[in-house]
Amino acid sequence: MQATLSDTGRRTLPLAFTMGDAAGIGPELIARLFAQGLPHPAVVYGDAGMLRRACQLLGLDQQLRVRALDAPGTGSTSGVIGVLNRWQALPADLPFGHENALAGRGAYEYLCQAIDDAQAGRVRALVTAPLHKGALHAGGAHYPGHTEILAERTHTRDYAMMLANDELRVLLVTIHMALAEVPAAIDQAAELRAIRLAHLAGRQCGIAAPRVAVAGLNPHAGEGGAFGDEEARCIRPAIDQARAQGIDASGPWPGDTVFMRARQGEFDIVVAQYHDQGLIPVKYLGLDEGVNVTVGLPFVRTSVDHGTAFDIAGKGMADPASLRAAMRMALRMTA
Repeated sequence: MQATLSDTGRRTLPLAFTMGDAAGIGPELIARLFAQGLPHPAVVYGDAGMLRRACQLLGLDQQLRVRALDAPGTGSTSGVIGVLNRWQALPADLPFGHENALAGRGAYEYLCQAIDDAQAGRVRALVTAPLHKGALHAGGAHYPGHTEILAERTHTRDYAMMLANDELRVLLVTIHMALAEVPAAIDQAAELRAIRLAHLAGRQCGIAAPRVAVAGLNPHAGEGGAFGDEEARCIRPAIDQARAQGIDASGPWPGDTVFMRARQGEFDIVVAQYHDQGLIPVKYLGLDEGVNVTVGLPFVRTSVDHGTAFDIAGKGMADPASLRAAMRMALRMTA
């Protein structure tokens, strides 16, 4: 977000949604969400034809009108889905539930357009529907996912993924990499960066002094060096450094108990060392209310905690609960 834009001014802007992969459930999620009514004006970056098709599929075409826009404007809250698309229109007969290069490229283009408008201070925050990595690659956008596109396009070097629900917040040191590569990617600088970002995330969630728990990499947090030295060599020194900077950080704690302790209220956010260590506890509590947050960007970005669900796309079965949770978190983080 532009530094010259005040918090008050930002709150008056529309919320931005990206449609995600048109062959998945993204269009259905957005149509259902708009049909239920929004607490704040919003605009969608996506394909107007695909959203009209989703409205027809769900029997919402009499309730919702899809309108193409040239700029975000003031957005809408009910009755109208305002859609921005500076890329080409997708084929009207694009098949549901199958990897498609055009759908993958479209998802990338919608995201880039929304990022640019968020950076320019035209929208309040960004909420993203799911994209499909295979389709993304087939469309010529070779990224592991949303997070890396967001970081590259905003020139953000220090960023992290946080997964959150009403019971647990988890931020990752490493994100999309092979498990065998994780130990080499963990050093004191990476740990300190993640702890700082976890502190920032907690502050953005309205916690004045976040209690940051750091999970160990190895079983029993290394057991005094018996199961690895990353805790003593990298993780604990970073915790000490963060504490010297005024951050309430503690650990390293064994990964098999720290998440339950956080869920019980002992900590406000957990720093996990790798993807599955952190995401399994959050997703085990339920995908419906899980939210993915990219911390460190110049604007707030939240996302659903699930994929494109090709198996149910086009069947009218998609539940917008996670998208609704992502919307609510984006509004709370920019309140």
